[in-house]
Amino acid sequence: MAAEPRTMAQQVADAMTNIQTERTGHAPKAVTVVLSQDTLVVTMHEALSPAEVALSQTVEGAARVQEYHRQLFTSSLATLRDEIKRITGVAVKESAAEVETTTGAIVHAFTSGAMVQVFQLAGSISTEDWNTAGA
Repeated sequence: MAAEPRTMAQQVADAMTNIQTERTGHAPKAVTVVLSQDTLVVTMHEALSPAEVALSQTVEGAARVQEYHRQLFTSSLATLRDEIKRITGVAVKESAAEVETTTGAIVHAFTSGAMVQVFQLAGSISTEDWNTAGA
């Protein structure tokens, strides 16, 4: 029996999970993908490893974890952009990342234990295309 076709959002979530796991060895507990006009937001919930959460308990440790994840984001940006373009058919125009260590999460803007990756696309994707399952 063939697998159900995945929506663009599901494909982006899968790609981001795979990239995060490959680069850190730690998979996020869940991934949320939201598209609003030309802005794509990927939130990785519980994305920090237990060691990173422990290290983040001090100001110095939190700064180290933030810098580490900024460098990971920068070093994997080409792969992230390529995957988003492959899945959506639209190039990434801008991207940003930030880490919130207080809650034990990664914002590639961190809030309440989540990693948020924001990608501003160079064009729009129709709601129909976004919500249609692909091959």
